[in-house]
Amino acid sequence: MKRLLNIALGVGLACSALPGLAAVDLILYNAKVYTAEPGQPLQQAVAVAGDKIVAVGADQAVLRLKANGTQVIDLDGKVLMPGMLDSHAHAIKGGLQLKLADLAGEQLPLDTLEQRLRQWRADGKARRGEFLSVGGLPPSYWDDIAALEQRFNHGEWANQPLLLAANDMHTGWANQAMLRRAGVDAAKIAALPSEARNTIGQHPDGSPNGFLVDAGLYPVTDLLPALSQDTLVSAGRMALDYYKQLGITGWMDPLANELPGADVNNRSLGVLPVYKALAENGELNAHVAALLMADAKARPADLDELDKVRQQFLGLPNLTLPGIKVFADGVAEAPAQSAALLEPYRNTGHRGELLLDPAHFGELVSAADARGWLVHVHAIGDRAVREALNGIEQARRERDSGIPHSITHLQLVSPKEYARFKKLDVIASMQLYWASADDANLELVKPYVSAMAFLHTFPAHSLLRNGATIAGASDWPISTPEPWKAIYQAITRKGPNGVLNADEAIDRQAMFQAYTLNAARAMRLEHQVGSLKVGKQADMIVLDRDVLTVSPEALRDTQVLQTWFAGKRIYRR
Repeated sequence: MKRLLNIALGVGLACSALPGLAAVDLILYNAKVYTAEPGQPLQQAVAVAGDKIVAVGADQAVLRLKANGTQVIDLDGKVLMPGMLDSHAHAIKGGLQLKLADLAGEQLPLDTLEQRLRQWRADGKARRGEFLSVGGLPPSYWDDIAALEQRFNHGEWANQPLLLAANDMHTGWANQAMLRRAGVDAAKIAALPSEARNTIGQHPDGSPNGFLVDAGLYPVTDLLPALSQDTLVSAGRMALDYYKQLGITGWMDPLANELPGADVNNRSLGVLPVYKALAENGELNAHVAALLMADAKARPADLDELDKVRQQFLGLPNLTLPGIKVFADGVAEAPAQSAALLEPYRNTGHRGELLLDPAHFGELVSAADARGWLVHVHAIGDRAVREALNGIEQARRERDSGIPHSITHLQLVSPKEYARFKKLDVIASMQLYWASADDANLELVKPYVSAMAFLHTFPAHSLLRNGATIAGASDWPISTPEPWKAIYQAITRKGPNGVLNADEAIDRQAMFQAYTLNAARAMRLEHQVGSLKVGKQADMIVLDRDVLTVSPEALRDTQVLQTWFAGKRIYRR
């Protein structure tokens, strides 16, 4: 029987030298197999032995590998492709969104929000000790701070400390009862350096109006009791269950050493114990590439401390720790406007806040690179993108490591940077679900940045045209983790107010690669997963429609019928 392993089994078919056909446990055939291998045409069948793919090719050839005990499944012409990978997602926070009080980006009238808050107060979902906390508000709520003050500083809320946190993870609003508990008042604000004062919204008399951004949030969030390990593990299970339904078989967690709502330092363990518990229980049936956040102004010596955290979680099933994440700036939307821009915001004359130190950031990237660690940089504004690339350039000058450093978000990118992504081999981890003609882009960003800067909003096509590698990302729970909605958005760039920079649309083929092989490379797992190739782990999804040919509108509503992880079916619709 071994002789069959050496037979040419059809166009694109390859077999590993496993010891005999009895090792073939599963054959999926009569499918449209999108392998994600560059240049490879559609195949018909896949054979699996244990957790690995052993053959990909034509039906007739692969079916010859059938042996006693082989499970054979006819997919009736459906599309089979690699499991989807997300190069930037906060999965445990996403699970908490499902478990706790959270609007998930939904804009509700204040009457409805108040009713929802009462419900969550009663059922305990909003309770954090003596405080109430609701997450996932769209930042558009901050357009009318006065209305929030009128609603939640009086009556039944007058003495109830309350925090409303935005789904951008950078901004929030606290009522006066909460501000009092945090010690945030006019005198405290006046004593702050000018840069810090800008993180706290103020009335004309200098008293706080409740709006908080980035560092301004910390005195409030620090009051919230830590979530229990049981709550966090439960949230992790909910996230995993949801991901199975979406066909997501792995993700990069960019803030794994952060506990939701807590500050991060070099010794923080964050949600790593949650991943460890799930892995040790055999429940982590997804690949997690967990990054440790380094301070934006960290120096190479800080990596020693981060490595002590890292060493505690090595060797766990399906969990890797490939590097670090750094914030270069904040967010572009008004009123926060903390994204670092080349040209000033029109309404303030400020250029946002560049968090990293351009004089020393390259030293940090190079030191991480020398350890074999990737660096993943949050950069929203065009200046932040430039300085992130400058730092990576220093590492590339000092050694050709081949490590796939990446920049995520890339909301505003100067055309001068486009070609640098390919030249420096920097992956663009993009949340293209955000590339929409919606209020967030057209009302909270466009009026306040230069026309030229806005022309290059989420410039996916320009980056691709200049040879960049785009990896799919969601930033869940900031936005939906559903890949097919993001793929639709990248193709059409449609929104409630028209089309956002139509020239920056890209095709479905590019997005399929973004969520498979390219994301695998961003996670440093491209040799294990990301395509249906002999020797790789058998992570696969079966879809309910022909995503290769259906309209973009139909593509958006794609459903996953089956999800396979390591050769085992973990979800069936």
